[in-house]
Parts: sequence; structure tokens; C-alpha cells
Amino acid sequence: MPRIFDNIDLQLLPALEDTLRISERADFCVGYFNLRGWQKVDHLVDAWSGGEASCVRLMIGMQTLPQEDVRTALSLSAGSDALDQQLVLRLKKRMAEEFHDQLSFGAPSNVDEAGLRRLSRQIKARKVVVKLFLRHRLHAKLYLCHRADPNNPTIGFVGSSNLTLAGLANQGELNVDVLDLDACEKLQKWFEDRWADRWCIDISDELVEIIDSSWARDVPIPPYEIYLKMAYHLSQEARAGLSEFRIPRDFGNDLLEFQTAAVKIAAHHLNKRNGVIIGDVVGLGKTLMATALARIFQDDHSTETLIICPKPASTAGVAS
Repeated sequence: MPRIFDNIDLQLLPALEDTLRISERADFCVGYFNLRGWQKVDHLVDAWSGGEASCVRLMIGMQTLPQEDVRTALSLSAGSDALDQQLVLRLKKRMAEEFHDQLSFGAPSNVDEAGLRRLSRQIKARKVVVKLFLRHRLHAKLYLCHRADPNNPTIGFVGSSNLTLAGLANQGELNVDVLDLDACEKLQKWFEDRWADRWCIDISDELVEIIDSSWARDVPIPPYEIYLKMAYHLSQEARAGLSEFRIPRDFGNDLLEFQTAAVKIAAHHLNKRNGVIIGDVVGLGKTLMATALARIFQDDHSTETLIICPKPASTAGVAS
């Protein structure tokens, strides 16, 4: 009789750990993979040599993507080759972005950081291979552990637990172990058929890139790069104004470079907020800039308000 793992009377995680400890490789199929949750079993995988005969093949089957058209695209008829390769690349990229979003939840800890770095190293060493199954939405949870035992070479766990801390140990689940040789061979064939499917896409490299460019990266980000990123985001509206608006042709070369930039940025604020203040010291061309700004909006009959006033500063600028 199989054992029942419900994470209440009997937890799945200890049984999976014990089985992996005596195994040489494993095949997992889950609906959801949590990058931080991997650290609950990564220490066992770390001892493996890597490569096809000594690794975890992880297949992620159920995608939760934000756009409804993407959800529809994932539902393909059996045997269909109609999925466009460009769409596959988009799905692959968006799923990688979802993993990136996982790293933004909660406060990062030293344990999380170390675990993510181990995962990155394990993928690079081919101790872990991760694929995304796109043929259809797949909600299966299967753990197959393989060992050098002629009588019982494979032990399986089938049920409802995803590869997350909650699924393996915390929340109520329903899983059973599978020890029967014939049943395990059938489960292995089921896994192999899907792993070899042309729409089962390898996303290992994308996960490595996400981890190595995140707060868990091995090499700390230089303070100057952090400063540049802050400046980039803080200047978002200014950059939007510079790209959205053009100076009227009849102004020719009357405006200096800083005045041109100020007019475009002011136009963005005026268009977005129905009002803008151009402020600077005397003699830097506020009247000319305001004229150019009014010229941009001369055909707009809305109720924008433009105020020109002196500002005790040494450089030109725009305040909203």
C-alpha cells in the first residue's frame, strides 16, 4: 500500500530528501517552481556530478502569465505544430520575467542569497536542467528519483505538491509514493514523452541570467551603477518629454540646446497635468521658452495654465 503524504500527519519533504540522498538523478514535473524553495533540496543535488546521468531534469508545466492572449496561446490541440516560433520566444521571455518577479517579493536574506547562487552554479554545471512545457497547460506534480538498484531502480511521488516550501512541507497536500516497477516505468515514459516534445523549451540559461543580474549575484553591483539606475528612473518624465514633443519649425535655431530641452519637458508636464511652471534666473530666456511652449499647444483648446516666474538658480530647469 502506498504512503499518503498530506503534510499534516506525514510530510513529503523528508521522504523526498531521503530518496534523493540515495539517488543518482531525478526527473521532476511541477506546475509551479519557486526559486527560493529550491534550497530545500539543492544540497542533495549539489553532491551530484552533473550531466545527463547525474542531474535533475525539471519540467514546469502550468504557466500563469498576465496577458490573456498568452494564456490562450498556451492551449494547443494535440499534435499541433501551429505555434509560431516567435511566439514561443515571447512566452519563454515572459516566463523568465515571472521568475525575475519572484525575487522582488519579500525581504531578501543571506540564506536566500546563498540558495540562489547555488542554483545558478548547479544550472551552469548541468546539475539542473529546466524546461518550460508549452504544448498545453500542464498541472501535473511528479517526482521520480532514480538509483542503481536492479530491483527498485525508480521511486516516484505523485500528487498535488509543487516545488515550493509550502507545497513540500507547510500547506495541506495529497501525495502518494509509487514503488511498483511497472507503474514507475509508465510514469517515466509519460515524463520522457513530454520532455522530448518540441514545445518543451529549455529556459536554463534565462534563469542563470536572472539570478546573476539580481541582488543574489556573486559580484556586488558598483555604487556608481546603482546611482545611474536611480538617475535613469528619476529622469523618466524628462526623457519622455524629450522624445514626445518637437519644437515648431518656425522657431528655427532661436532656442539654445538647454532651452529646447526645457520646452520639451515642460510640454510633457503641461500635457499630463494641465499646468507647468518655468522658473529660472533673469536672462535665461523664460519668455522665449514659454512662447515656444505656447506655440506647441496653440491648436489645443484645453485649459492648460502656463506661469513664468523668476527662480534663484544658476542653471535652467523646469518644475512641475
